[in-house]
Amino acid sequence: MATFLYRLGRYSFRRRRLVLMLWIAALAVIGIGSTSVSGSTSDNFSIPGTQSQQATDLLKKQFPQASADAASAQVVFEAPDGQKLTSGANKTEIESLVADLGKADQVAAVADPYTSGAVSKDGTIAYAQVTYKVAQADVTDHAREVLEDIAAKGKRAGLDVDMRGSAIAEEAHQSAAEVVGVLIAAVVLVITFGSLVAAGLPLLTALFGVGLAIAGITLASSVIDLSSSTSTLALMLGLAVAIDYALFIVSRYRSELREGRAPEEAAGRALGTAGSAVVFAGMTVVIALVGLSVIGIKMLTDIGLGAAFAVVVAVIIALTLLPAMLGFAGTRITSGKYQTRRMRAVERGEREPMGVRWARFVLRNPVKVLGTSVAGLLLLAAPALSLQLGMPDDSTAAPGSTQRVAYDTVSKGFGAGFNGPLSVVVDARGSDDPQAAANDAVTLLESLPDVASVSPATFNEAGDVALISAVPDSSPSSEKTVDLVSDIRDRSAALQDDTGADLLVTGTTALNIDFSDKISSAMAPYLCVVVGLALILLMLVFRSILVPLKAAGGFLLSILATLGVIVAVFQKGWFADVFGVDSTAPIVSILPIFMIGVVFGLAMDYEVFLVTRMREEYVHGAEPNEAIVAGFQHGARVVTAAAIIMIAVFAGFILSDTTIIKSMGLGLAAAVLLDAFVVRMAIVPAAMALLGRRAWTLPSRLDRLLPNVDVEGEKLRHLLDDNLEHTMQLATVPTAKG
Repeated sequence: MATFLYRLGRYSFRRRRLVLMLWIAALAVIGIGSTSVSGSTSDNFSIPGTQSQQATDLLKKQFPQASADAASAQVVFEAPDGQKLTSGANKTEIESLVADLGKADQVAAVADPYTSGAVSKDGTIAYAQVTYKVAQADVTDHAREVLEDIAAKGKRAGLDVDMRGSAIAEEAHQSAAEVVGVLIAAVVLVITFGSLVAAGLPLLTALFGVGLAIAGITLASSVIDLSSSTSTLALMLGLAVAIDYALFIVSRYRSELREGRAPEEAAGRALGTAGSAVVFAGMTVVIALVGLSVIGIKMLTDIGLGAAFAVVVAVIIALTLLPAMLGFAGTRITSGKYQTRRMRAVERGEREPMGVRWARFVLRNPVKVLGTSVAGLLLLAAPALSLQLGMPDDSTAAPGSTQRVAYDTVSKGFGAGFNGPLSVVVDARGSDDPQAAANDAVTLLESLPDVASVSPATFNEAGDVALISAVPDSSPSSEKTVDLVSDIRDRSAALQDDTGADLLVTGTTALNIDFSDKISSAMAPYLCVVVGLALILLMLVFRSILVPLKAAGGFLLSILATLGVIVAVFQKGWFADVFGVDSTAPIVSILPIFMIGVVFGLAMDYEVFLVTRMREEYVHGAEPNEAIVAGFQHGARVVTAAAIIMIAVFAGFILSDTTIIKSMGLGLAAAVLLDAFVVRMAIVPAAMALLGRRAWTLPSRLDRLLPNVDVEGEKLRHLLDDNLEHTMQLATVPTAKG
């Protein structure tokens, strides 16, 4: 590995114009392709093997008039202060708007609030339910514009009109997340290197790689249906790792130049050592992200594969385009125009780096540092004990958005449960009397304590499948609604025994509940698969059993502490004002399992970058404690800078108005902060100090079975030393005289 990357680095450096032209051509082709296609994304998802999905599939087949997979919208009307909607001009206006809605493009049906009972008791609030002929992804821009025009007409008549539902176009909220992250990254890089050239290269290559990855995902969305979060999360993760990977290679290149290497040789050696660590660090991230696909939920698969693609692009860019750019920069990359006096003193060897002083402190107090760090992480993890999972609904939409206002207005006029009615399906195909079975189901639902209202049963054309709408008393994301869905399903067996009919619950609320349950049950197996594969990979890298186990243990502590932080802010509301969280809710179902995948990959990044340098020193003859100090001497500053950059990139997404993006931004930023500065900078050296030489031992039989990937470049070093010795011998051989 190291030898191949050494040759690749030298080739890219030497043929830099060709490499740069090829990458520009690739970006141009993919970029033009992405702008010339019409890609579409959606948040629709299916959950194979769940009752809600079974009921949805049954409705689609046996009850096409229910439009189980069709887009829908809810248009909510509120009368001006002191007026009502039940008579006069307001009623006339709403009836006119409802008639216009029925004629709108792609609309299948509109439920008139005055005939469907969708007017509040005080007569001030009403809503019209709109059903479309097509799925959400197929709703045209024109159809959405017509819907917005009708709402605008109602507002001009003096009514408050807001809309929610899958057919409503999401409002575009501009976020400064990417700009903030890049600016902070630029400042950190300048402080780290003291050079604009050295700081600019990681940013330039990272932006190039992210642009290529996002263009590729956009191009792919024209062929396959992707989740709307795919590009955002690929951007978030791709930008962070791309800067980090370039940072490590540039740092090693500068170090090689200071040791007197020629620029081309320095580029080759930088790739042969730091480049090897980048490859394996990237592999751990990719394993964790691709592993999300084994859960069997398309949304997670899209997110995982999209982010993994961005990471792969970042690695390839770092191994090819970056050394080519180093060729253009040459030795100018070492000019420290912006270096402080302290940085110059450290480079001259007149002062110990802060990382060395910290490492020596930890080595003097390993038990205290280890105990304090573990206790602190466990304290932060405490709120995670009350973790509740759910899916976001319009109650967590951006404040002031039409979706959020519509949700709050319906809650005010009818009760929170009307925002998430349950679709109860009576499958009476095996019943002797389908009508009696449906009546029994209605009676059963009306007897339940948390049911606000039940609609009469509506049958399909064959008369053997009935659809009933049951409105809970509680909000869609509340525990009472979860218990209600479970209660209805538990009573299905009794109905089956009495009538021969099956009772199934579906609808958005039930789908979200089943989604959360499936995520919860998949979390432990996913963790085992991902951690198991990564442990094998780390065993190859470090030729050790204890070091990978220690890495996994530190990761578990950091992920638990991160989940505790998320629960504290988004579920319990602690420091909610600080992070712009205006309402508490259960944690988004996909967040914990996504955090496990991403944070594990990032945690292993820092483990590989920091501990690889320790192993490199150890195999070159250093004592265990000396290897720890040397690892911090060469790696602590760069790991710190990389962590700050990644925190800045992730924290920028806290500015998002979307709850899921905001929570992921805070979660990833907290995870990097805790993992880099507590786990890798404190727990790792303390544990390594206590383990001593045992940290680097590997059973002889296992040592023979595992291939030696030479991440620390030991074979490369011997090869280069042998070549140098051979060259010197040839130079000393006297030339034969003719």
